[in-house]
Amino acid sequence: MSRSRAVVAVLAGVLALAGCGSGPRQVGAAFLIGNHEVTQDQVQALIDKAVREQPAAQQLAQQHKLDQLGRAIVSQLVVHELVTTAARHEGLTADENLVTQTLAQDPLAAPVPTTGVDPSQVPDQIAYRARDHREAVTDQVLMRDLALKYFDKMSVTFDYTSVVSERPGATMRDQALAKAEQMAANPAAAAQVIQADTAAGAETSVGERVPAVQAPDLAATVVFGALPGSVIAFQPSSQQAAWIVAVIRQRDLNTRQSVDQTTEPTASQLVAIGQRLLEPYADVAGLKINPRYGVWDPVAMTVAPSAAETTGAVISVKGSTQP
Repeated sequence: MSRSRAVVAVLAGVLALAGCGSGPRQVGAAFLIGNHEVTQDQVQALIDKAVREQPAAQQLAQQHKLDQLGRAIVSQLVVHELVTTAARHEGLTADENLVTQTLAQDPLAAPVPTTGVDPSQVPDQIAYRARDHREAVTDQVLMRDLALKYFDKMSVTFDYTSVVSERPGATMRDQALAKAEQMAANPAAAAQVIQADTAAGAETSVGERVPAVQAPDLAATVVFGALPGSVIAFQPSSQQAAWIVAVIRQRDLNTRQSVDQTTEPTASQLVAIGQRLLEPYADVAGLKINPRYGVWDPVAMTVAPSAAETTGAVISVKGSTQP
């Protein structure tokens, strides 16, 4: 298979088997981003379209789970707005040949199966099919192109500590989020927390520098999306219970990395990395999600049902002079 055909196949696969506060001011807004509003009516129209056309959506309706589909649609529309803004800022234009070739494979034509599919993936798969297919594919291509522009020049330096066990009355998530708040209290707090954790025998590191070319999987996480002067708390792997709490010290997107060993990212990893590079755009645009749908989760780059159900946190260090 040629490289271009392989890329088309992966982009099609990403779409077919997808898986990377106060409310808006205007009445009727699903979310606000910059000066742009996406309305609840727009979201509802896509939900209605999905229920008409997709047996899997009809099944969600029968199970009273259309809120999951609403969050998936809002999440994808937010990402669409972010990637459109980023592409304009970066001077990127989607390769129309690649978009057309991907659409020719019609990855979104077949209905979402009602059995044998990871239930957590079903709302996203339905949402892709309800949206304009060219728009959905174009978003994937632009995220891939954004990643290609920066991948070999990306590196992040951070200090971190870890949470590896439950405590009575406190899950690992609870402990990680509390520790993140402590580390963000002032510019010196993170070093103090990590020093204490090191003395207590926790897994910690200071000055950890990781180029994206050595860790494509990590490059798709909040570690590479958060700006310097941020504290992040997240679970690096769903297969491992441990949580990482880190303060981002440096984030470099402009220095070509010279390392002994590199790992070539897959096309799906590039799409995920490109989506991660959109994270700062949400902050700049002042993204506001209508509480009807939930809250924006910057760690997962999706809408979570509530603040208590996010996959982690990104907190600006109080008093930090970094952007």
